[in-house]
Amino acid sequence: MVISLRPIGAPTSIGFFGLAAASLTLTGLQLGWVSQVEGKHLALVLIGFVFLAQLLAAIFGFLGRDGTAATAMATLALTWLVVGLVLYTSTPGATSPGLGLFLLFAGTAMGLSGLTAALSKLVPAVVFLLASTRFFLTGGYHLTGGTGWKVAGGYVGILLFVVAVYAAWASELEDATGRTVLPLGRRGKGKVAVTGSLLEQVKDVTTEPGVREQL
Repeated sequence: MVISLRPIGAPTSIGFFGLAAASLTLTGLQLGWVSQVEGKHLALVLIGFVFLAQLLAAIFGFLGRDGTAATAMATLALTWLVVGLVLYTSTPGATSPGLGLFLLFAGTAMGLSGLTAALSKLVPAVVFLLASTRFFLTGGYHLTGGTGWKVAGGYVGILLFVVAVYAAWASELEDATGRTVLPLGRRGKGKVAVTGSLLEQVKDVTTEPGVREQL
């Protein structure tokens, strides 16, 4: 049996930049930096840039054999697509209990992905856990209508924006230079991925999805 490995550019940078864009634009809406009537325009940002950026990161993440990051990016991409569609079709400033329930699911999924990511890369784990927290807070706002939830979500969004931009740039620099410039908190398999030999990196490939007999 022949197993082929295909080098690709690291896709996480565009995924984290997409998340940063989503966080900044929605923070502006939640904290009143922009008018509620801008909701439809921000929805187009989520659909036209954020969804596509994170979907691209997810696809190439799976091809790059990083199932955890790819799953998180896919979850984020589809969540922003849903948020964008609801925002575009809703009355400006309206809440949606249905969207609130969905965001509770998204928060749970991102929380689990964050805990899993912490086994190999701490900074991406923090990004995913912050995204989880934001989804829970925004979900609480849509379910209750309480402005405290919305404001808290906006402030968490600012922190998420900063950390996501850092993670994106750190990943981009690492891909461009072939070494760690800004720490990503790599450990375990995450550290082996950039410091280990080729043999160390592919020794378990026969048990990975796409090679083993069943998923």
